[in-house]
Amino acid sequence: MACEDQCRQGLKPKYDCLLFDVDDTLYPRSSGLLEEVTENIQEYMVQKLGVEETEASQINGVLYKSYGTSMAGLKAIGYDFDNDDYHRFVHGRLPYERLKPDNVLRSLLLSLPIRKVIFSNADKAHVAKVLSRLGLEDCFDGVICFETLNPCNYEGINSSDENGVRRPSYTSRRQILDIIEHPCQSDSVPVLQETPVVCKPFEDAFEQAFKLANINPRKTVFFDDSVRNIKTGKLMGLHTVLVGTASRINGADYALESIHNMKEALSDLWEAEDKTEARSFAGKVSMETTVTA
Repeated sequence: MACEDQCRQGLKPKYDCLLFDVDDTLYPRSSGLLEEVTENIQEYMVQKLGVEETEASQINGVLYKSYGTSMAGLKAIGYDFDNDDYHRFVHGRLPYERLKPDNVLRSLLLSLPIRKVIFSNADKAHVAKVLSRLGLEDCFDGVICFETLNPCNYEGINSSDENGVRRPSYTSRRQILDIIEHPCQSDSVPVLQETPVVCKPFEDAFEQAFKLANINPRKTVFFDDSVRNIKTGKLMGLHTVLVGTASRINGADYALESIHNMKEALSDLWEAEDKTEARSFAGKVSMETTVTA
């Protein structure tokens, strides 16, 4: 009986969940969508929030670095705007036609005998559009996105002008401009105000994701292109894979130049699959990218 129990223990899989970011992870950064998103955010700041055009880029950079997303930063310093309007402006105008069906990634994901969950800061409409364009809409068992991380973030706008936008205080704006004019010597930027938005790379976003998807971080592999997200993921107990570079950093267990290299770097994820088929498929994708592990 003791031997039988030990055998059962040995058969338990090492991993029971795979957690995937979306943008610049499931598709390459060379698509240029990141640059389009950044441009749209800055246009929103100027057109909808009244930010000076000459300041928009620098303010956006500071807020993104401090708060994880530009939206979280804008909310933190006092702007109160409709979340759906923001997402429609920033994501709804993207050139999604640049994304093409990825049959290689689709085959990889469908061959994985492990639960797969999306974990993105983006809104659900954007996530759905990206997955659809890539041909991956039926490859995941669940989606954690802005709406699931922020279910109570849809209160009515507390308007203070004719456009329904509450402006930040002079003090908050002055703090942002001070950082731009007198940058810190280190790479870190202090968080100025608390934000109502829950998002990566902060621990509360990971904690919420674990609860929402019933995730055991010790048995979960996390794929993301953001160094900050990977470092937090590692602190939270996840096995981590940095996507988009072959250079491994502290906090990353693996580094993949492309998500296509999953099988080459993490063959044990397929340990329940036929060995011959696994070797054949790995050979097909290994020519495309570089792995550091």
